[in-house]
Amino acid sequence: MSSEKNTKNYKLLSWNVNGLRAIYKKGFIEWFLKSNPDILCIQETKAHPEQLPDDLIKVDNYKSFFSSSVVKKGYSGVAIYTKEEPLKVEHGFGIPRFDDEGRIIIAHYERFSLINIYYPNGKASEERLKYKMDFYDAFLDFVDNYLKLGKKLIVCGDVNTAHKEIDLARPKENENISGFLPIEREWMDKFLAHGFIDTFRMFNNEPNHYTWWDMQSRARERNVGWRIDYFFVSENLRSNVKNAFILPEVMGSDHCPVGLEIEI
Repeated sequence: MSSEKNTKNYKLLSWNVNGLRAIYKKGFIEWFLKSNPDILCIQETKAHPEQLPDDLIKVDNYKSFFSSSVVKKGYSGVAIYTKEEPLKVEHGFGIPRFDDEGRIIIAHYERFSLINIYYPNGKASEERLKYKMDFYDAFLDFVDNYLKLGKKLIVCGDVNTAHKEIDLARPKENENISGFLPIEREWMDKFLAHGFIDTFRMFNNEPNHYTWWDMQSRARERNVGWRIDYFFVSENLRSNVKNAFILPEVMGSDHCPVGLEIEI
């Protein structure tokens, strides 16, 4: 009886907004407050906090935390808005090569740790693909250390890889494109094998569910997309997951939000 009283329900949302200042002009605050998540994770803020209007920093009932790129302005960046104040917030893996792009923010709560990441895109060049794969490996080492300590982990963000053929509209045409390369998909297999669960697939094994669409080809109108945004949980949270979902009707970015409901 007492354990039931002690559990708490959390609704988490994650969204690559493709520019926080841009989406701010498209009704972002109204959407945020109406959605009323306990925690909102943002990727690709493309801004430092001092470049943002006050009402993007101080949203009603939320504390905000930002990680920003120190290599160039208007690039990358992640943020967490949270009703419950974390015990501690970290901004990286402790490796400057990866931390300096402002892709990583970790919030530690009493009941779990939340890792919000904007993973690199490997399409630009061989060098960026190598950076992406090195980043993936550094991330895996990082979470492995937490798992060894028995931590309960929630990982979310834009992973920039579609895992399986079901996760994109045109797998054959994209098998030589970064985002669906064999080495990227094999890394996803490896990550899950280390003790993580793709929460959306706990509830939905149907095709045609995507989180990113190419804007130039108006792919969203035809739902020719990729599922590259995820919520993962460590195996020790499997039974706590109550729902996981995608919100394709939410406009304003080339990505849409994804969500997780968990009782812990």
